[in-house]
Amino acid sequence: MDRNTFNRYARTAQQSEGAARITDPSQVPVIPLPNPGEGGPVYPGNDYDPGQEPVIPLPNPGEGGPVYPGNDYDPGQEPVIPLPNPGEGGPVYPGPGNGSTTVPVYPNWGCSTGICGVIGTVWPNAAKVRFLNAAYGYSAFRVFIGNNRFINALNYASASSYGRVNAGYQTVTITGMDGYVYIQKTIPFQSNSLSTVAIINTAGGMDLMQIPDTCCPPTNGYSSFRIGNLAYNSGPLDVIMSDGRVVYADLRFKEIGTFKRIMPGTYQFFYADTNMLPMPASMDIETLDSAWLGVYPPHETFGSLYLNVVSNAIYSVYLLQSGANRNNIQNLILMDR
Repeated sequence: MDRNTFNRYARTAQQSEGAARITDPSQVPVIPLPNPGEGGPVYPGNDYDPGQEPVIPLPNPGEGGPVYPGNDYDPGQEPVIPLPNPGEGGPVYPGPGNGSTTVPVYPNWGCSTGICGVIGTVWPNAAKVRFLNAAYGYSAFRVFIGNNRFINALNYASASSYGRVNAGYQTVTITGMDGYVYIQKTIPFQSNSLSTVAIINTAGGMDLMQIPDTCCPPTNGYSSFRIGNLAYNSGPLDVIMSDGRVVYADLRFKEIGTFKRIMPGTYQFFYADTNMLPMPASMDIETLDSAWLGVYPPHETFGSLYLNVVSNAIYSVYLLQSGANRNNIQNLILMDR
């Protein structure tokens, strides 16, 4: 405490009634300074030093004005506003160069993602799905994903086109045209995936079955081919050709055959119950000699498929129920390019 301040406090103490004479500066009461922000500025002391002035902290990035870059201005220290993700904002500036706008290019469907290379554009953080009505004995359905109507009317033995859905777990609701809810189920949709959700019969009513639409893109003029059994009233079926080749053996309800390469041409397949061994899984389906067309195999058959295969296409054939009796079945052919 400086001498002038001491004398002032001493005189005040002497004038007070009953006060003792103060001779020691250390005994003078000290008035506490306010906490930062509670009072006036803090006196810097006798020797004024600008470095002792209180410093108001700068706001965090995004909480206030621009941050001063320092004494030596460097444009590289200026705050940078991040560019939006593709599809969330305006075009992305390509940087120094030709000055043209850069459009994000998404990868094609391909084997690297396990997706056929034919079904449109990949959407980031989204999936593509179509619905297939294999529930025999019901009227048309409406399909909702979350609170959004995905399909207005889906008749039996038909499939919708592919539509976009957000990746993640989504609640799928199947209703009648009158709004009656038949089933509500949560289904996972993986980002950039491609799938078919089949509405099928079960012993307790109906269920939803998710089928991955995964295969390698057709090459060298070949196509891809598979058959799936969605006929609730069927037993295990063999898919055979009239020349004796067994393409799939014991194809049971809810079983989807793996994709096989198939040469373009005209084919006739039959559904039967035999003890024959299937062709190796890795063997392609080669062309069928036209002499075998119209020739039935020496087995009891429950249906047939006549198919004219073109190049670079993907065929998914689903067996559906066509009547109340066992093995009353029909074909639903879906072709994608």
